[in-house]
Amino acid sequence: MPPAVLDAGPLTATLTHIRLRRSNPHARRDLFDTVALHKTVMRLAPDNLGPHPRQSSGLLFRLEPGPAPTLIVQTTHPPLLHQLPGGYGTAHVHDLTPILRLLTCGMTVRYRITANPITLQPHPTDPSKPPRRIALNGTDATAWWTRRAARAGLVIHTTDATIRAFHRRDPTGPCHSLIQFDGHATITDADQLRHTLTRGIGKAKAYGAGLLTLAPA
Repeated sequence: MPPAVLDAGPLTATLTHIRLRRSNPHARRDLFDTVALHKTVMRLAPDNLGPHPRQSSGLLFRLEPGPAPTLIVQTTHPPLLHQLPGGYGTAHVHDLTPILRLLTCGMTVRYRITANPITLQPHPTDPSKPPRRIALNGTDATAWWTRRAARAGLVIHTTDATIRAFHRRDPTGPCHSLIQFDGHATITDADQLRHTLTRGIGKAKAYGAGLLTLAPA
């Protein structure tokens, strides 16, 4: 089970837990199609947010698999739950404002993030072409997370890494390598951490990566 969430965003952040109903056809589809899940989650954001609606709404999400799969969604506005498909799941909305103020340097926390650890590799024959994104695994992925956490205002003490599936129905569609990191850390820069929590970490944020959640250690 995931830790109780202490924090995941800015002073206006909202965190929503949606326990999906496996009997619902839309929820069942989204469990096995990450692209479709992205489209469903974006219904929670207001319309007319410009060319980058996910960024404008501060929307980040993570799917917690298991017998009772739960979708965790962070936004910088109250989520538009009425726009989800009927019977999609049971939602609980949490205002993170009071808890955010508790974040202080030196505080030890438990963390969880599903991330997309990658490195950029120059094109082997044509340097003018964009670099290739290479997925990291094993100790390379853990080292990537440790570096990104340090930039976010956390020093990592322990890390467990679990590979998460990226489900897709269309073999020509996007595909990202996802790894879930869990462990303990100490806050070294509370302001930077709040800033990072709001924006997420790494790539593939539109597909369930980048949402960092914390709980008291």
